[in-house]
Amino acid sequence: MPLAPTTLQVTGNTPEQSYPVLVGNGLLGQLPELLSATVKKVLVIHPRALRATGDLVRDDLAGAGFEALTAEIPDAEEGKHIQVASFCWEVLGKNDFTRTDAIVAVGGGAVTDLAGFVAATWLRGVKVIHIPTSLLAMVDAAVGGKTGINTAEGKNLVGAFHPPAAVLVDLDALATLPKNELINGMAEVVKTGFIADERILELIEEDPADAIDPSGARLRELVERTIAVKVGVVSRDLKESGEREFLNYGHTLAHAIELAERYQMRHGAAVAIGLSFAAELGRSVGYTSDEVAERHQSILKSLGLPTTYRNDRWAALLDGMKRDKKSRGGQLRFVVLEEIGKPRIYEVPDNSLLFAAYQEIGE
Repeated sequence: MPLAPTTLQVTGNTPEQSYPVLVGNGLLGQLPELLSATVKKVLVIHPRALRATGDLVRDDLAGAGFEALTAEIPDAEEGKHIQVASFCWEVLGKNDFTRTDAIVAVGGGAVTDLAGFVAATWLRGVKVIHIPTSLLAMVDAAVGGKTGINTAEGKNLVGAFHPPAAVLVDLDALATLPKNELINGMAEVVKTGFIADERILELIEEDPADAIDPSGARLRELVERTIAVKVGVVSRDLKESGEREFLNYGHTLAHAIELAERYQMRHGAAVAIGLSFAAELGRSVGYTSDEVAERHQSILKSLGLPTTYRNDRWAALLDGMKRDKKSRGGQLRFVVLEEIGKPRIYEVPDNSLLFAAYQEIGE
């Protein structure tokens, strides 16, 4: 008998910033009741790879009395471009979507980012509900209200904060997710363990193979614990003015790698390398102990995630990191660990320190 859904509540300063995150199995049937009575039209945005799922959600909504239609966008990061957003705006405009109508995002993190951005910008903001279908989106992208698109200059440099009306984390989607995508999503889970919840790390260390078994209870606990951390942080800091910056642990180098790879590397793989780098940086400047730094390596490797990157890319990576959203006045800022569960911001006084840390993960 399946477990009852778990509801985690994001609590913002206003009703519009507060919403439930439901975690469980067989949750798609709850979508119609999460759309308020004022909603008449719903646009379901989904990637090409999830056409059948997008059509199913549309048909369910139509059966519940909504005027529902779909917008198919390119898969993965190819969908996060201004041209794709413009296409979605065109669909909304041609179908007379009003401020009381809604968007439903079905897909991975790139889809929730793009659909959230479209919702934030159409008529200065319409309702959006996320149905994440990848582990990465479930534990990270779908929760928190960050939306964005990519530009030639970097990842997510154009975006807005636009909290969803609800998030449906249906774990049934993980059963059909390729193993490499489950592993990809675990990078964000590991990150959360290091910055906030050591039990996450212990659950992985106890049985790394079971941690990525979509039918097991261990993965559900990892998902719920990771989401719970993000829900708490977002409730206290919606617009990344303080504590929420810690959720970017490992992401400064990760985003630079993605840019250098023209977004052909999976986000989780880049984050894993970024975590290794952040641990080495923290160790080299005296914040992170040898034991904690080496624990990064062992856990990431046990899951099959990468921990090294090419030595010959340093100049491009440094240039990419200078565009990071955490930078202030041209000075690079990194999240490092004083100890597990105790992150801090480190303002880098000299880029040579970054280069020295990078030598520890270069290949």
